[in-house]
Amino acid sequence: MDAQQELFDFDEWMALAQSDPAAFEERRRRLIEQAIARAPEAMRQRLRALQWRIDMERDRASNPLSACIRLCNMMWTMVYGENGLMSAIGALTGAAQSPRHTADIVAFERIERVS
Repeated sequence: MDAQQELFDFDEWMALAQSDPAAFEERRRRLIEQAIARAPEAMRQRLRALQWRIDMERDRASNPLSACIRLCNMMWTMVYGENGLMSAIGALTGAAQSPRHTADIVAFERIERVS
């Protein structure tokens, strides 16, 4: 483990978020910025842009669960969406992209209930 990295203590972070939300946010932002600063210089601009998008999704959410769902959807779009990771991999390997979801639709006959 890198000397600059600290172990994540969930209970400590939870206590800070409950007791002093502003201090929690400041600490969170500081650690994110430190992580971005450790990245190669060529990646920093993209990482800051991605963090901005994450922060905007969190701000737009009405509660923490909504924020989690919004970020999960954003992640899946970045992987499977148009021009996403899977599309880029397919372009590099020449592999055709198959649809994510396939299903057979089975018709059922309507049964009349007898009372």
